[in-house]
Amino acid sequence: MFKITEGDFKNQIYGEEVYLSNWPMLYILDNGKQAYIGESNHVKNRMSQHHNSLDKKIFDKVHFIYSSKFNQSVTFDYESKLIQYITADELYEVRNKNAGMAEKEYYGKKEYDEKFQVLWRRLQREKIVKHSLEELENSDLFKYSPYKELNNDQRTAVEEIINSLKQDEKQTVVVNGWPGSGKTIVAIFLLKYLRDSESFKDKKIGFVVPQTSLRKTLKGIFKSIYGLKSSDVLSPSDVTKQFYDILLVDEAHRLHQYKNISYMGAFKKNCEKIGLTIESDELDWILHQCKCPVLFYDEMQVVGPSGIDVRRFHKKMEIEQTKRMISYYNLLTQMRVNGGNDYIEYVKNILSGNVREKKTFDKYEFKLMTDFKAFNHLMYQMEEEVQLVRMVAGYAWEWISKNNKTVFDIEIQGIKKQWNHCTEGWVHANGAINEVGCIHSTQGYDLNYAFIILGEEIGYDPVNKSIIIRPQNYFDQNGKKTVAYEELKEYIQHIYYVLMTRGIRGSYLYVCDQELRKYISQYVDTV
Repeated sequence: MFKITEGDFKNQIYGEEVYLSNWPMLYILDNGKQAYIGESNHVKNRMSQHHNSLDKKIFDKVHFIYSSKFNQSVTFDYESKLIQYITADELYEVRNKNAGMAEKEYYGKKEYDEKFQVLWRRLQREKIVKHSLEELENSDLFKYSPYKELNNDQRTAVEEIINSLKQDEKQTVVVNGWPGSGKTIVAIFLLKYLRDSESFKDKKIGFVVPQTSLRKTLKGIFKSIYGLKSSDVLSPSDVTKQFYDILLVDEAHRLHQYKNISYMGAFKKNCEKIGLTIESDELDWILHQCKCPVLFYDEMQVVGPSGIDVRRFHKKMEIEQTKRMISYYNLLTQMRVNGGNDYIEYVKNILSGNVREKKTFDKYEFKLMTDFKAFNHLMYQMEEEVQLVRMVAGYAWEWISKNNKTVFDIEIQGIKKQWNHCTEGWVHANGAINEVGCIHSTQGYDLNYAFIILGEEIGYDPVNKSIIIRPQNYFDQNGKKTVAYEELKEYIQHIYYVLMTRGIRGSYLYVCDQELRKYISQYVDTV
């Protein structure tokens, strides 16, 4: 179905096939290290244009991809796919910009999506690419690629933010979105777009990531993306060192207050450095240190008292409104979880005790298991089949293995487990499949399947028909110190909301509390 030929780009020798002059085709320019991917209806003419372009002088050969089944809708779609996958493959440094990357619907797309797998295997045989599509789709470089195709919500937000920034840099932008709505993807896409744009080439731009684990992951990814660098990724503390034109802030709800944190001394010094008091927080640092903060926020993902809850956030935005224009955008379409927005809302209702009728999801496995041995066994089985399957839990057990690796933290039905041995990059760490991840090691990451243990810190009152918590069984000391019952309940519900929205293909639950298990079994199929 696909014909792949090689041309001499340096000497402009391409062959005499008719389709080279008048047929929708794909091409890959390369020099052994870098690549540029494109499509054209007249590839010979396009090669002449590229040959006269200074930034394409680095290439010496070209691979033409022809199919009699191609039309321009297909080549536009395949061009985007090739850019995404070849970037993640890392055999070449891809030199494309990401302007124009968007989801494309057209007649027969489902069939062409399947045929793309055939093309990729052909490219593997030709040694133009290395890894399988399945391997790449499980990689962080693919998941956090700045070459992702944007949906309508995302594309609209990106276009309007960029147009607004071109008119007036001094403003605040807030992007709200549920888990899996693509906040991080949009933030990374924006960074790459701004870096590639002539309009912003002299601007000081930073990408703030509050979570240590995700920050390390993104630093590694940015090293592999042309036009980005690991130093683009900043901690909140880094922001206090200099002034920026634009700061993109991922997971802004994870920024901290001077409250229940382990680095109070450093926090105080950072406040003093930029002339603020400890009544301020890391969000204030960002607002103070740039002309335009772009804040990606989800009020349902605040998981402890040190975070920026919705009341605090809105209060700061009210103050901001007196200083500079504020624009709000909403990402409404679910991109991670195959169950879609309905599943996200369903989880929220279950955890709040407000669910009234049972729902199932055709494309999503949402199951309750009552036998922990079977739960554990199924996790290993699925890891063998699809990879990127992890067991996670709320803070219902002490972390005694932190300083003694010979002991276990969690024991259920005779099966013993330890908490995650690290938080930075735990999801992909060696041995992670044998451990249980906490919220700090998993928030912001995708899994194929999540196996979630709901511990004894959360339960159900059948008399009052309400979710309850047991603070004595909650072992995150910084998470409950200085916190009243209702506030802690909200944090615990948020933690499970985050954990239950990590799985792309499914979520499996094991519930320790008997009454909570009975309640959930009314609304989730038991296996």
